[in-house]
Amino acid sequence: MMNFLVKTIANAGALAVAVWLLDKITLTGDSTGKEIGTLLIVALLFGLVNFLVKPVVKLLSLPLLILTLGLFTLVVNALMLLLTSWLADKLDLSFHVEGFWTAVVGGLIISVVSWALHVVLPDGD
Repeated sequence: MMNFLVKTIANAGALAVAVWLLDKITLTGDSTGKEIGTLLIVALLFGLVNFLVKPVVKLLSLPLLILTLGLFTLVVNALMLLLTSWLADKLDLSFHVEGFWTAVVGGLIISVVSWALHVVLPDGD
């Protein structure tokens, strides 16, 4: 349970950095508390998408991953971020990613910040 909580907090922090750095990734809310709540829900949604959908997409795109020496992972990460944005829209959450290239840069930022936070935050094991 602690590991799940740490990963969710790391995802929320990484998403917050991407929202802060990129104008075309938006998170709106009436108050700071509402924005934090939305960010945590989106982080849970992003974690769920990465847990359920990403392995299937990576398996199906394995030839492209091998051919590009792993660089296609950036495209997969962007697609997962766009899927999260689409699901957030369907759940009436105020999180939106505008465009594929914004998603590529956002996915890269989220990957780097999430990795750094996982290094710093305690592991629940």
